[in-house]
Amino acid sequence: MTTFRITPRGTFSLAEAAMFGVGHRAESTFDGTMRLAFSLDDLSTQVGVALTEADGDIVGEVSGLPPGGDVEAVRAQVARIVSLDHDATGYEGVAAADPVVAPVLAAAPGLRPVLFHSPYEAAAWSVLSLRWGRRQAAAVRERFAREHGRVLDVAGQQVAAFPTPARLLEIESSRGVPEVKMQRLHGVAKAALAGTFDVATLRDADQADADAALQAIPGIGPFSSALIRFRATGAADLAVDRERNLAEIVGERYGLDGPATDDDLVRLAEGWRPFRTWVAVLLRAASGRVTDHSGKAA
Repeated sequence: MTTFRITPRGTFSLAEAAMFGVGHRAESTFDGTMRLAFSLDDLSTQVGVALTEADGDIVGEVSGLPPGGDVEAVRAQVARIVSLDHDATGYEGVAAADPVVAPVLAAAPGLRPVLFHSPYEAAAWSVLSLRWGRRQAAAVRERFAREHGRVLDVAGQQVAAFPTPARLLEIESSRGVPEVKMQRLHGVAKAALAGTFDVATLRDADQADADAALQAIPGIGPFSSALIRFRATGAADLAVDRERNLAEIVGERYGLDGPATDDDLVRLAEGWRPFRTWVAVLLRAASGRVTDHSGKAA
């Protein structure tokens, strides 16, 4: 067993992270440990990580890493997944300055975005979940990972990691996965091996260019490409627009006459810089915890 430590900069709640629903994750309980199992960014293998708190740090115990494996790479990927790769003190300052955002963060202290394990896994989820409800997609994804991925012991529980791209290409069919989705999963695997899902490239590229590259993959449309960029790269300040659920929340919370338009979202999000993505995620994830709507349009 190999361990690493991350010291949060700003407030961080491991409980909020563990209970944060994203993709197939929908935990209903928290026993003090957040369990992860995923393909490494270098696409070589899968590992399990158990996250706990100790003396103000987040401690990660890694299982399944080959001898001589890069523990720092695992640490960096985990930090990105739970948004510990950013200093949240600036985020807290942005929230405090906005009368709509401030009470939401106060109701969910330490909540930071939890991301897909990687752009590759976000793309695979996008293809697998298309036209399915989240519960059905999560069940199929879990079975697929257990049958074709790697099952690891993570803090006493068996957790399945999604197959690496190389392994995915070997799978001709799988229970519950329609042939067209299997073909599109193969397209995702090929794109991954070609470098399309490189985290830094997607995070730093012009958004239109990144979307074009992602949408060239069969089964990845505008919604999916945005999901991959927003919820898998670790970018904290992407432009916020074309988000129906967020538009409804912002329209209600800021006292607009109906859902926010794209122009409204862009205008209001200027006050969220340099954490536009984080604030958008916060409002979607936790605005329901605040029943007093006192904000007004800026």
